[in-house]
Amino acid sequence: MDPRVLSPLDRLLELADAGLRASFGRSPGSRPTPGNPTVTPADPGLRRHVAGLMRVNHAGEIAAQGLYHGQALAARAVDTRAALRQAAAEEGDHLAWCRERLDELGSRPSLLDPLWYAGSVAIGALAGLAGDRVSLGFMAETERQVEGHLADHLERLPADDSRSRAIVQQMQADEVGHGRAAVAAGAEPLPEPVPKLMRLTAGIMTGTAYWI
Repeated sequence: MDPRVLSPLDRLLELADAGLRASFGRSPGSRPTPGNPTVTPADPGLRRHVAGLMRVNHAGEIAAQGLYHGQALAARAVDTRAALRQAAAEEGDHLAWCRERLDELGSRPSLLDPLWYAGSVAIGALAGLAGDRVSLGFMAETERQVEGHLADHLERLPADDSRSRAIVQQMQADEVGHGRAAVAAGAEPLPEPVPKLMRLTAGIMTGTAYWI
């Protein structure tokens, strides 16, 4: 059983704290950042391009935190809630790695990170309210789409930027694992309009976060 019994206000305060930590915090990852930190593109234009891609990845991880926290808030079963919170904790490594890489590139995260988090919490809560199997299906579909997004970034990153590539490759491997875990836990496939809407929403976020 869940060792804590939280009131609705407790859960909202917990969510607000998690959002502030995700959007503005600098918590270290539980695993070392992959790759060699001294590898940085010398060309300023190329460095800005890599920073844009890593800013998108960082914003995506902010959104992932919001999704999983929102889904956990609405989850019915203790096991489902625990699985979503565990996935969010593991995604915290990705958040830390992307933030560290942005620092190394002399850049910054998206200025809209609080918006990405808040919007994702709302989407995640709606998915959770649809039932645990649907919520797990949403998790599985999210991870499938993120895996494809990261594959695209690997093609767009400079071949000699081994630091950024190592980070993205490890993130991609972790996302595959999260998707498989959701399926194993009983994820229900989503009807086709939903994945299409998810791709559209993600496209708006990634296109904006690259610049802002």
